[in-house]
Amino acid sequence: MHVLTILDHPNPASFSAAVAQQFMQGAKAAGHSVELADLHAEGFDPRWSMADIEADGRTTTLSDVRNEQERIARADAICLVFPLFWWGMPSMTKGWVDRVWTWGWAYNQLDDSERSLQRPRSGVLLIPAGARSDEMENAGYLAALDTAWIKGTFGYFGLAPRRLEVLYGSTGSSKRRQSLLEKSYQVGLTLAPPQHTE
Repeated sequence: MHVLTILDHPNPASFSAAVAQQFMQGAKAAGHSVELADLHAEGFDPRWSMADIEADGRTTTLSDVRNEQERIARADAICLVFPLFWWGMPSMTKGWVDRVWTWGWAYNQLDDSERSLQRPRSGVLLIPAGARSDEMENAGYLAALDTAWIKGTFGYFGLAPRRLEVLYGSTGSSKRRQSLLEKSYQVGLTLAPPQHTE
């Protein structure tokens, strides 16, 4: 498979960047080809604008959006890596989703509101989070993220299977961080192929 990793963190020495690298190393060890889209390093503009509205996504597509869509077209699997930020996606990831996964290209909701226009791809979210697992589960945050991202956004992406891995305690000890990096490698190593569903 060809695996596209989307990284959102402004610091190239961040734990999120290390997670992305470990995931890709695991994917390569499993025989997959890998590609990294480092949104900050590449200067992706996350701002949804009138230019995006005027480009309808079917007859006109902005060049930066088209470049991202071409990357996606090459991919059999997509991994998004970003830190949990105010219990959601940081603005760069959210803007990438808003601008790239456009109506008429990713979905149209006309025939089947749950169906993506994209071919099936395997999908993974690797999310470093400072919180503990019990804190997130007891407060309902994990269920909310699963509903919003796995049942929601990833469905419009056409990603199947879909996997959410919250890397709890990523601001903890070096031993804890190392175990999370090893987990990220294993996620890449065991990445499931796309599931074709009817």
